[in-house]
Amino acid sequence: MDIKFAHFNFNVLDLKRSMDFYDRALGLKEVRRKEGDGFTLVYLGDGRTSFELELTWLHDRKKPYDLGESEFHLAFTADDFNAAHKLHSEMGCICFENEAMGIYFIEDPDGYWLEIVPVR
Repeated sequence: MDIKFAHFNFNVLDLKRSMDFYDRALGLKEVRRKEGDGFTLVYLGDGRTSFELELTWLHDRKKPYDLGESEFHLAFTADDFNAAHKLHSEMGCICFENEAMGIYFIEDPDGYWLEIVPVR
């Protein structure tokens, strides 16, 4: 048996807004999509790894998702950490910094946290 990681999912309220955010903040592009009855799935990729982030948009959903205590996140490495930090500062999406650890987090339009770490 060979089981491999496939993707991770975030549910979003505004698909275009989320796709624009992930493109601008992290360079993630649409890899594929699936349209269904009342929902759209869009898979984003970085063009270098096989990891995909699935954005699920339930067309009739109007209420923000309850993310609990937000004790989960995705992490991304940045080869130019300072340039990434500058971009995210300009976007106003940095929600937490830990300078002692040399990391920070950005928040997407739906409240999901994304960790940015330098390439080590």
